[in-house]
Amino acid sequence: MINLKGTGVALVTPMNANGDPDHGALEKLVDHVCQGADYLVALGTTGESATLSQAEKKEVFNTIRSVAAGRKPLVLGMGGNNTGQLIRGMEDWDWTGIDAVLSVSPYYNKPGQAGILAHYSLFADACPKPVILYNVPGRTGSNMSAGTTLQLARHPNIAGIKEASGNVEQCMAIAAGKPGDFLLISGDDMLTPALISIGAEGVISVLANAWPAEFAEMVRLCMASDYKEAAQIWKNWIDLNPLLYEEGNPVGIKAVLSGLGICGAGVRMPLAEASPELKRKIEQCLHRMGEPRS
Repeated sequence: MINLKGTGVALVTPMNANGDPDHGALEKLVDHVCQGADYLVALGTTGESATLSQAEKKEVFNTIRSVAAGRKPLVLGMGGNNTGQLIRGMEDWDWTGIDAVLSVSPYYNKPGQAGILAHYSLFADACPKPVILYNVPGRTGSNMSAGTTLQLARHPNIAGIKEASGNVEQCMAIAAGKPGDFLLISGDDMLTPALISIGAEGVISVLANAWPAEFAEMVRLCMASDYKEAAQIWKNWIDLNPLLYEEGNPVGIKAVLSGLGICGAGVRMPLAEASPELKRKIEQCLHRMGEPRS
């Protein structure tokens, strides 16, 4: 199994004025993130994978793979609510340089635990790379229980879970019952210190698109049990973090990245670019943080 401890970054997909992927800005973002992240996650929710065509997904991933150039492990987002179609789609990918797959629990259908278990078991059987489960009930409409996660943790090709339920007791149950080599990964930036304290071994972060080195340092301090020093870093994002999700993800983080001169704020419909009011609040936060403007 690939070692994916520490800070992974759920990369955004920059868009140009026409609403198409901006590969020049993406190259700049990947270089920026590689300065601090431990690994990169492409084509997840934050990468707007739901509204990218298959051809666009391949082009975006090829850009990320080319610019990363082996500097960091790469995780490919590959999830869906049609199990058979998802498995058949694996044949379309060039798996060169892909270290693992992050796969979200089926959304919209709202399967029960038996359905989730069967879906992931078939997916992991077919996947040529280690699988990271992704539980995010706020998006999928259903929660993957700790019991289901622990059953799946015994699968030889399932390496861990990105837990974004916000349920700390559920995460504690996973931490208490998981095999030693199964990774519990925080899916919530601001809960990361708390989850590391109960056994998580890192995070897949949205904020780290903008602050990869700082976020990775905060995670390293937490993993070394230096929570007092880590607090001096994470408290800087307390006011900003809720704004990232006020109008949907990745609307907020793209507004932040635009304010920092890293890439544009554009998103693809049905998302809309951050409103003037949200941009104003983000700009105020960045000003209080002492961040330079583009």
